[in-house]
Amino acid sequence: MTAYDDLMAFEHDTQALAQVAGRLGWDQETMMPRGAAPQRGEEMAALEKVLHARRTSAQVGDWLAAIDGAGLDAVAQAQLREIRRSYDRASKVPGDLAAEIAKVTSTAQGKWAEARGADDYAAFAPVLEQVIALKRQEGQALAQGGDVYDAMLADYEPGTTAADLEVMFGALRPALTELRGAILDEPAPAGVTGTFDEAAQLQLSALLARTFGYDESHGRIDKAVHPFSSGSGLDVRITTRTNPTDPFNCFYSTIHEVGHACYEQNIDQAYLLTPLGQGVSMGVHESQSRIYENQLGRSRAFTGWLYGQMRDAFGDFGIADEDAFYAAVNAVSNGYIRTEADEVQYNLHVLLRFDLERALMSGDLTVGDLEAAWNDRFAADFGYDVDRTSNGVLQDVHWSVGLFGYFPTYSLGNVYAGCLYAALREAVPGLDDQLAAGDLSAATGWLRDGLQTHGGLRSPRDTIAHASGMTPGPEPLLTYLKAKFQALYRL
Repeated sequence: MTAYDDLMAFEHDTQALAQVAGRLGWDQETMMPRGAAPQRGEEMAALEKVLHARRTSAQVGDWLAAIDGAGLDAVAQAQLREIRRSYDRASKVPGDLAAEIAKVTSTAQGKWAEARGADDYAAFAPVLEQVIALKRQEGQALAQGGDVYDAMLADYEPGTTAADLEVMFGALRPALTELRGAILDEPAPAGVTGTFDEAAQLQLSALLARTFGYDESHGRIDKAVHPFSSGSGLDVRITTRTNPTDPFNCFYSTIHEVGHACYEQNIDQAYLLTPLGQGVSMGVHESQSRIYENQLGRSRAFTGWLYGQMRDAFGDFGIADEDAFYAAVNAVSNGYIRTEADEVQYNLHVLLRFDLERALMSGDLTVGDLEAAWNDRFAADFGYDVDRTSNGVLQDVHWSVGLFGYFPTYSLGNVYAGCLYAALREAVPGLDDQLAAGDLSAATGWLRDGLQTHGGLRSPRDTIAHASGMTPGPEPLLTYLKAKFQALYRL
């Protein structure tokens, strides 16, 4: 065997073990008994030690040095690019630190859930302090004198810096703020009324998953406090949640996570258990979940079909016709929760988190001052006060599990989705007629063939450029949002 073959065989087992670690995380969020949290933390730490040792093995370095990349095809060169990036990163982080982060974040996740349920930030603050201290150490090791936050961002969106994001977000913020203000001056559309049976919600949720292309023979749908997708290749699982008075929470959480899951399920199986066999970045991943959820799932055409499905499942729920339903699905209104925010305001929630977590990592903001800083920033951005902690600083799981640098990829994904949707509308004639019939096959097939099947073959921005035919930028997203909501609210 050649050095490349040896390296790929070794990497295959490393990727398989990483999938096992991911399954432990899925179980912790869905099935694990609450009392098992301390032991799960030890299990996660033990597995992280094994993974870290493999990712930093001297043998990996020897193989990388021995391989002549010039003689390899584009796929093999991309595999090497990703392995080398992972090896260089892992080699900078001490194994004991990696294991301690895995242990503490596993414990912190449970403490966050308890504190959120009790609206008690003070109960969560001590373990958050530990997480931030550990992640700051990791960031310093990775940055090696450079910007700590940029080093963290590279874990989720390689090739992007905070300075890049500041420019992009600087273009989004004023336009979205202006659009939001104009909309909120107009009368709000009527919403759904009554209560919606949980079993019926989950049944329709499963239908939506299948409609958008989710392969249940290689996945499953469960409930979780915070919906997520987990896994890649032949085992990709999603979660959703229900609310007895807000079925949209369930349905659009499901569609969103199906976007993530379909990306993973549709990657070329030749890449299975290799570095290319997973989404290339969280920004690209989010482009799939957001275009499924918003540009497709909240379109006038598709909501017309969904209205009929909901009438069949629930009877009369206070919405007179398809146009009124479309308005209700896309209502812009005040709210605290990022995951429930409308398309116009969603990115404003993300920008708040982006700024706060950068300040936490730089040391400009302490954990003790975080809740007050969140509340002050929210009031300034949205014009009203946070009513309780679970609607404020404790609403997201991300910081408890150490995902610093992750939040900005949500808005980056929206920008990418705007580019993809502009190209999709040109590429698929009769798209609206298909969506109105509940037929997503052409739209999701275009995304599969142009983007999803390629996995991590290209860099994030090149992935979007290849699929959309344009350099990623915020203009297509802003054009789409203005056209949609100016028409909806007759601005």
